[in-house]
Amino acid sequence: MNAPVTSTLPKHDIADASLAAQGRMRIEWAERNMPVLAQIRERFEKSQPFAGVRISACMHVTTETANLMRVLKAGGAEIALCASNPLSTQDDTAAALVHEYGISVFARNAVDRDGYYKHINASLDIEPHQVFDDGCDLVNTLHTTRKELIPNIAGGCEETTTGVIRLNQMAKDGALQFPMIAVNDTDTKHMFDNRYGTGQSTLDAVFRSTNFLVAGRILVVAGFGYCGKGVAERAKGMGADVIVTEIDPTKALDAMMQGFRVMPMADAAKLGDVFITVTGNRDVYAMSTLQ
Repeated sequence: MNAPVTSTLPKHDIADASLAAQGRMRIEWAERNMPVLAQIRERFEKSQPFAGVRISACMHVTTETANLMRVLKAGGAEIALCASNPLSTQDDTAAALVHEYGISVFARNAVDRDGYYKHINASLDIEPHQVFDDGCDLVNTLHTTRKELIPNIAGGCEETTTGVIRLNQMAKDGALQFPMIAVNDTDTKHMFDNRYGTGQSTLDAVFRSTNFLVAGRILVVAGFGYCGKGVAERAKGMGADVIVTEIDPTKALDAMMQGFRVMPMADAAKLGDVFITVTGNRDVYAMSTLQ
């Protein structure tokens, strides 16, 4: 349960305050592998580039995000963080951010849809000047039910492919009311996060969910973009027989040239043991049954 809110704690909604000490140890462990961010924090402590700036962030509440929030606070920002995906929320990290670092957090693991949007709105209650989004739900909320806050906002950034697609459509329709930086489109994001990060974390999720051996299995990867390449490479490296399905002929040829079997999903569906879609569309499997 939450500890009683006192004058020394920021506003928050977290699952378990008693996890704060554990969360701090995990955040500090992650910090050891984030030396560049640590150097930026030291510089920001002196220069205070965000002094007086309020930032609402909707991101995965993990140890890595926690260190980013620490950097922003060191630079003078007032922050309100909510979770972009409740299933990835680390409750000990959320507790540590509130009780060890004094950062406002609204996040609980596996919160329901109503709780998810309640947290988004709580993070917006600080009337932000800037927004950090992951999936565009926070920006969409601003443009639908919290329009009164838009005049305060100078801009923001979006870090996912799905979010950028939504933003591009909003911009095309003339609906986007403030500038957004597409962090997802940077080369380093494509390489380190999409290809290598998603490649490893996706297989890790498969291991934890199924507890079976990948080696020798037929693993079907739907889509051969940056994320698809990462998943296929990691699976191949672990001994899986990888099949790729891809509607873009150039990407399909690239997959074949890298040694993967390439075929339509309707054919791969008859062979695969494990299916992973990195297209953003779960229905690529259902559609194959109609062919």
